[in-house]
Amino acid sequence: MAAMEAAADPDSLRLFLGLGLSESKARETLRNEALSASLRQAALQARSLLGSAVDKTVGTLLYSVASRLKDPKHLGFLVEYIATKKIVTDLQINAALEYIKSHPVETIDSADFDRVCGVGVVVTPEQIEEAVEAVISKHRAQLLSERYRFNMGLLMGEARSKLKWADGKIIKNEVDLQVLHLLGPKTEADLEKKTKTPKVRAAEPDKKGKAAVVENGDVYQETKSLMEQLRGEALKFHKPGENYKTEGYVVTPNTMNLLKQHLEITGGQVRTRFPPEPNGILHIGHAKAINFNFGFAKANGGICFLRYDDTNPEKEEEKYFTAIRDIVEWLGYTPYAVTHASDYFDQLYAWAVDLIRRGHAYVCHQKVEEIKGHNPPPSPWRDRPIEESLLLFEDMRKGKFAEGEATLRMKLVMEDGKMDPVAYRIKYTPHHRTGDKWCIYPTYDYTHCLCDSLENITHSLCTKEFQARRSSYFWLCNALDVYCPVQWEYGRLNLLYTVVSKRKIIRLVEAGAVRDWDDPRLFTLTALRRRGFPAEAINNFCAKVGVTVAQCTMEPHMLEACVREVLNEQAPRAMAVLEPLRVTITNFPEEHKTIDVLVPNFPADETKGFHKVPFQPTVFIEQSDFREVPDKGYKRLAPGQPVGLRHTGYVIAVQNIIKDSDGCIRELEVTCTKSEAAEKPKAFIHWVSDPLVCEVRQYERLFLHKNPEDPAEVPGGFLSDVNPDSLSVIEKALVDRSVSGAKPFTKFQFERLGYFSVDPDTTNAKLVFNRTVTLKEDPGKV
Repeated sequence: MAAMEAAADPDSLRLFLGLGLSESKARETLRNEALSASLRQAALQARSLLGSAVDKTVGTLLYSVASRLKDPKHLGFLVEYIATKKIVTDLQINAALEYIKSHPVETIDSADFDRVCGVGVVVTPEQIEEAVEAVISKHRAQLLSERYRFNMGLLMGEARSKLKWADGKIIKNEVDLQVLHLLGPKTEADLEKKTKTPKVRAAEPDKKGKAAVVENGDVYQETKSLMEQLRGEALKFHKPGENYKTEGYVVTPNTMNLLKQHLEITGGQVRTRFPPEPNGILHIGHAKAINFNFGFAKANGGICFLRYDDTNPEKEEEKYFTAIRDIVEWLGYTPYAVTHASDYFDQLYAWAVDLIRRGHAYVCHQKVEEIKGHNPPPSPWRDRPIEESLLLFEDMRKGKFAEGEATLRMKLVMEDGKMDPVAYRIKYTPHHRTGDKWCIYPTYDYTHCLCDSLENITHSLCTKEFQARRSSYFWLCNALDVYCPVQWEYGRLNLLYTVVSKRKIIRLVEAGAVRDWDDPRLFTLTALRRRGFPAEAINNFCAKVGVTVAQCTMEPHMLEACVREVLNEQAPRAMAVLEPLRVTITNFPEEHKTIDVLVPNFPADETKGFHKVPFQPTVFIEQSDFREVPDKGYKRLAPGQPVGLRHTGYVIAVQNIIKDSDGCIRELEVTCTKSEAAEKPKAFIHWVSDPLVCEVRQYERLFLHKNPEDPAEVPGGFLSDVNPDSLSVIEKALVDRSVSGAKPFTKFQFERLGYFSVDPDTTNAKLVFNRTVTLKEDPGKV
């Protein structure tokens, strides 16, 4: 009873939501009386200590402690450590809970507790780099021999044992980076499967198209290519002409004759279609639809139509038609034919008249608001005489009714309970292709299946939300006695930290949160292309997601990983400095004013060529690559600590630091020594000399929360969740001259910084770059 009372407590619910719990998790917690009481006590204590709201990171740790702590007497002690950020990771929570098992709260020695739980221990990136370097050095010979078949988990484990309190994700990123640096990208030989006899039987492929591979007794998932997932028997789809074998397919006395005629036209070839509405820009979810429809046809020797569902003239614009086709072709697909629903308006109208004659449709005068929802009142005009509906439908076509005064409705109940869907409505808006010829336009429910029939589509592939329309799809084709394709549903693809609806993107543009549909912070496909995402990477991402029936929601970093994989192979290297620090080499070789340095386009494969960059007495380095007073473990340039300049064969050492009147460092004077005559430096840094000035735009997530449209997560609405730091612009970055003349969408890897793409805003006078992705995943993005 008490738990039920707690569940109804709105104050506790708001308190738990404020900790970052989802609404379902918060309500589940409220049903557990003991946990609810502990978490409430912890949250109120933390809020009191902080004097403000508790952030999600602290909230997650508070929940972890409240749900795992056996003795509530220790709760206050641990909450204080969490609220004051002395304990900040799950590793520390685990150590703390283990410690208090054998230490009553009154006997705890704070210094001993701090030592055991790693309080105050800061693991720097340099320490992680050094630890991983040592581990890789230890196994270097075996790594070079076995390459990517080496057990990388061993490297992770040994590096972790050296740095108990380090973030495991950061260690993994560093291991991946250093292994890549040592071995270079994977070769075809690395990707070949081992031919070992498995110790356990091979598992069946799962529903996501990933085969379970067994190696050394361990099972891991290997992603099949999209073509492999879509080919032949990989999907349990019917063969062309065997529609009747599909569960739920309605067979009429004329079905087999219609299928025979269909096969005579298609020759048994697979036919699909991609049918977007031309009222907005395609987004990442459409990439799956494009790959599925065009890919299924391609994998099975078939054809795919690009068909614009242009039945709503109010919202359609020519720019959307052009952009949609452009994106389909950018992703690597060529439509067999480009068609429009409007191509078939005459036939669709004739069939509507036939549907009335057969007694399956009627003209209705209920208002839109009256027939909304799932339980509207039945139409009083449902049983009006056929001849009356025929005359009224003709009057609709002739423009004798105002908009909203009459509709044509079909006599059926859909799978979701919706009764008598509308087939035609009145719109006095000129159509972009047919002009003023029509003032009545067919709806999706009426048009879709009939256009599929007219184009002899074999497999009508659509997302899961259209499953409720499958029965109406079959019903309408059979009611008109025309060829009936088969509708198959698949799960749509969603991404966290974004919105993709046309209406919401328009609101973002109007609010000034983004520039337009192609703003690189959005996940429209035009935006991703502008940011520098290769089409191949998007297709690879769709393959990794797999052909799933269930809806899937993915983290953006999974897409970014696919981008890195492609760009590592395709983007030539260049050097750029985002925050320049001037460096003058006082003993630059007198016989040279400029030394031309050869830089490999792809360091792991020098057969792909080199480019020249000038090396002069004045160079520019990143401000972060110099520290006047270095921290422990810092390896880059500092007084008494030389560094190498990448690709030059020279090591530089600081001689003088020049500051302005405010004490800010403005220039370094250094000397250079040839590498073979100097001690090997601890680090090599990038640089530029005689550079080009460019603008660099760096992007972060557009939204702060995973689900910006969820009112439980973002009560103020998605516009309130826009990240104010999602765009930073560096107007005077420097880049080496090898990129001179680069055209929009050309991609580069700027050494040590990330992957960048030339933005269309580039002019002859100024290069503009978008940062596509960093070189490795940001460990803060979880």
